[in-house]
Amino acid sequence: MPTLWPNPQADRLRALLARGELIVMPCCYDALSARLIEQAGFELTFLSGFAASASRIGAPDVGLMSYAEVLDQARNVLGAIDIPMMADGDTGHGNPMNVERTVEGFARAGCAGVMIEDQVAPKRCGHTRGKAVVDREEAFDRIRAAVAARARADILIKARTDARRDHGLAEAIARAQRFAELGADMVFVEEPMSEGEMRSICREVPVPTVANMLEGGQTPILPPQALAEIGFAIAAYPLACLSSAMKAMVRTLALLRAGEDHQGTLMSFDELRTRVGFDDYYRTEARYRQ
Repeated sequence: MPTLWPNPQADRLRALLARGELIVMPCCYDALSARLIEQAGFELTFLSGFAASASRIGAPDVGLMSYAEVLDQARNVLGAIDIPMMADGDTGHGNPMNVERTVEGFARAGCAGVMIEDQVAPKRCGHTRGKAVVDREEAFDRIRAAVAARARADILIKARTDARRDHGLAEAIARAQRFAELGADMVFVEEPMSEGEMRSICREVPVPTVANMLEGGQTPILPPQALAEIGFAIAAYPLACLSSAMKAMVRTLALLRAGEDHQGTLMSFDELRTRVGFDDYYRTEARYRQ
């Protein structure tokens, strides 16, 4: 039998989940956004496929980024932070053997978890038009493959279903329950349409569940206290960082274009240097001066 590749970040994520408290998880898109999330005191982040695609290739999340590009982006982020990070494995980038390679690759890179979903490839953002899901057995094979890869390289598997929109909540929950039976560590049912549906998911799925708090999407945006009471383990905010950064940049660029004073929209240069890491660099540099 192959030797299990250990993963300390996976163990850290298991410890967070074992506390039984809601984990508020802003999602990152690059090393800098992840660094800011860690500096703000959050204990977990997720490399959002939507946000990473926008940041890395300036394109929508419609399956354009390759596995190699996402893995490279994940490695860059992991090099800048100490907190655990999960990554978006999309549909696994192919057949079950590709799913195994995708999951094992993220594990060996140091990701604490990886999300595998049941959409038809090329996938779509869960709250945009044009998405569809594969049949049950193909969806289940993806999770079987992810579990097989986990036996070689440790990582948590977040199984996602997008069946709610076209096939109803009952089908989505049935898939989620089977994902759990197959060995998924947590389940993400995308696009519940009401608080009642969110409660049904948490009540009927026997593993930790993830709430996707996409501002402007189809799912109600509830405060963390309410999500905790409902029973969610993780509250993900996939676009909060990207959207706020884009809004600030658009405003600053508009002021510059108009020839107006833009300095009120900026972070101070002192704070910017500190957050990027110049102070840490200088402290390290000082140890080597003669």
